[in-house]
Amino acid sequence: VFIYLFILLFLLNQNNPTPVLHETSLLKPKVVIAVLARNSEHSLPYFLGCIERLDYPKDRISIWAATDHNIDNTTAVLHAWLTGAEHLYHSVHLQTVEEEDSYVDELGPKHWPESRFTHVMKLRQAALAAARAQWADYILFADSDNLLTNTQVLNQLIAENRTLVAPMLESRTLYSNFWCGMTSQGYYKRTPHYVPIRNWKRTGCHPVPMIHSTMLIDLRRSASAALAFYPVHHYYLWALDDIMAFAFSARQAGNNYIILISYITFLLTTVQYKEEPVLHVKRVHYTMAFNQVYLINLKRREDRRDRMLRSLEVLGIDVTLTDAVDGKALNSTQLRALGIEMLPGYKDPYADRVLTKGEIGCFLSHHNIWKKVVELQQQQVLVLEDDVRFEPSFKSRLNTILEDVKQSGLQWDLIYVGRKRLQIKHPEHWVEGVKNLVIPDYSYWTLGYALSLQGAKTLLEAQPLSKMLPVDEFLPAMFNKHPKEEYMSHFKQRNLKAFSVQPLLLFPSHYTGEPGYFSDTETSTIWDDETVATDWDRHHIRGDRSRGDKSPTAISESSPRDEL
Repeated sequence: VFIYLFILLFLLNQNNPTPVLHETSLLKPKVVIAVLARNSEHSLPYFLGCIERLDYPKDRISIWAATDHNIDNTTAVLHAWLTGAEHLYHSVHLQTVEEEDSYVDELGPKHWPESRFTHVMKLRQAALAAARAQWADYILFADSDNLLTNTQVLNQLIAENRTLVAPMLESRTLYSNFWCGMTSQGYYKRTPHYVPIRNWKRTGCHPVPMIHSTMLIDLRRSASAALAFYPVHHYYLWALDDIMAFAFSARQAGNNYIILISYITFLLTTVQYKEEPVLHVKRVHYTMAFNQVYLINLKRREDRRDRMLRSLEVLGIDVTLTDAVDGKALNSTQLRALGIEMLPGYKDPYADRVLTKGEIGCFLSHHNIWKKVVELQQQQVLVLEDDVRFEPSFKSRLNTILEDVKQSGLQWDLIYVGRKRLQIKHPEHWVEGVKNLVIPDYSYWTLGYALSLQGAKTLLEAQPLSKMLPVDEFLPAMFNKHPKEEYMSHFKQRNLKAFSVQPLLLFPSHYTGEPGYFSDTETSTIWDDETVATDWDRHHIRGDRSRGDKSPTAISESSPRDEL
């Protein structure tokens, strides 16, 4: 009987196994984002937009903001945004004092007297205290001119599992938000490690003695309890400086700084007030010194079009959107009808192939603009492709060069604004009487160029459709600087008066191998054989043709030329 009962109980247990309890996922850590802003009306809309787009639950974020001593509408912008976004976040706080627009001992908005250092240190300490009082897990300090364009940056910083961590801030110079060395007095020390890290030669996480501007503190760690911005540590004997004082505090607390350089954010330059700032001036859009500014864009590349139109809107440049010729839509019958023949003997110097349909579409897109310039008798135009990045002060710097060209009486057909210089053994010659203008050697890319009416006529008179090669190979042949004589021999009149701005004012928005890079000219088919795909992206020449003159030193003369 007992045996039967045992078997029965066993069978019942087999049919009713112990239920497995499934736990729900953990909530995201609580984060306080601390924002200090002064005279930041120009950057706040972009900064706050980046904060809004962070891929992190907003109900797990509290915003702590402070602003004072403003001579613009920073307070109003912050207040308006916090009021509108308050329902999205766990909590918002704005601390502001508007009695004074400057410090008593301050010489100007960029001057940092001791009173300003002390005030900023007190504000940061107040933010830190508020985060601790809320039992926040983390506090993210972010200056209002630091654009956190990577929506994953907060998740990625938290995932590093460090007491102190920062994303490297990208700027147009070597300046960033970290130091690799400090002197015994706490000042910046140049080291051989900084430039390789800043130029992305060394990637990953690196221990450094100083991070600032944007950084994340893990408040759950015991070492964070000793961190303080104010008052300064009782052993602190260095100069009064907020970032130096905090670095000392971190060192005394036994914390190692870590700079995280895998994720890109951007550091903006501050507005330089030549006189009293004018508030709420409506942006005037115009075409600079040109009859028209043409933007070439494929209809199916909406992302590029939207980005370029937004950039040009910010720059205040009126633009005419021109539909690019989609090479992928061309067939052999259409090519013959257009009278298109490839230049005899042409081979791509890197891929060892003939023309692609993408390259034909690119050439026809530029060719159509040249024809329009002649038809409309436009004296000078600017041609832009849709994958460019504008250098700081693009409009004013280009206007200055064009004015110098006009004053000098220089006769020109084409002026490169962005290009890839290929002949680097010998320096290019500067144009006498015109600053920042050179006579170009063999170059690639047609990112952007100024074109005169005579220049458009010269290019069309060469009848390039009947002996086509890529447009960035055709242009050097037309100003007699192509290294292959057999290519140039097909064009009898090689007298295009070509020049180039230097430093360049345009660079590619993406380089080969970077996230977001895509080439419509490379990823297409051979022009006369639709069965042959050309998806080669030139990744193996990343440091040569694909990189261009990418350099953080291609900047205005008023900007710093080294890491500080």
